[in-house]
Amino acid sequence: MAWRGWALSSIHKGAEFVKKMILISLIVNVLVLIPVCIGLIGDVPRLSSVYGDYSPARGILLSVYGAILLVSIALLLKPLPILVAPLLLVQILYKVTTPFTVGSFTNPVVISNLLVAVLHLITLYLILRTIRSKGFNSVSS
Repeated sequence: MAWRGWALSSIHKGAEFVKKMILISLIVNVLVLIPVCIGLIGDVPRLSSVYGDYSPARGILLSVYGAILLVSIALLLKPLPILVAPLLLVQILYKVTTPFTVGSFTNPVVISNLLVAVLHLITLYLILRTIRSKGFNSVSS
């Protein structure tokens, strides 16, 4: 009986850790994207040196960043792992491919993208591991 109690306690602690990682990933999205979106909207000169001058492509990027920001805020209100996982997967894919599309590993946006991708990859791994072991709603609130 003692073993069973320990196992259930470990599962609960694991689910709590996954919840915390989900919140960290979503909060990082919000904290990074709010100033970036404001800067892109306001055409801040400092961002122009990184993102280039305003262009239709930069407007499209703002739309993508804005969508990720809004979805991240919504998921902070209801952080369902089954909904967080696809968001993180798409972000990981675009962030990891950015150095190749930009043609540089030293661009500040590329570097920050890769760092955030590592965080999101860890969170996604934990979500998928939990889903596989306990079912879809095991870490939902």
